[in-house]
Amino acid sequence: MNPEAIALPDLSSIRRRRRRLDWATIAYVSLRLTRFCVGAVLMSWGMFVLFFLAIGGFSIGGLMHQLGNLTGRYLVANADRAASFDHQLLAVHMLVTLTIVFFRRHHFLTPMAKPGSPCHG
Repeated sequence: MNPEAIALPDLSSIRRRRRRLDWATIAYVSLRLTRFCVGAVLMSWGMFVLFFLAIGGFSIGGLMHQLGNLTGRYLVANADRAASFDHQLLAVHMLVTLTIVFFRRHHFLTPMAKPGSPCHG
């Protein structure tokens, strides 16, 4: 074998490729995480709509009546009651969202554990 025929790879180009792959991985994971979180938040809002639809008798008229009743009571409430309602609504929203995230965690974690193609994640 001719020693001149064997060319060693340039270490700087390998480092550049690794750095580029790391940024690609970071972008891929952040986009997946963003999609997962946005989906969970939209599902939690859907749970609130489903709740008001259920207490409204599963009709649009009942839903609007319940939302109008809630709005009317919120507008006439004093500042302390409105702040208390805001805190309760935030706590319930966080609980519902975290419950959805808990039950959907396999949709985010499973594809990350499987090795993929270096070109396509």
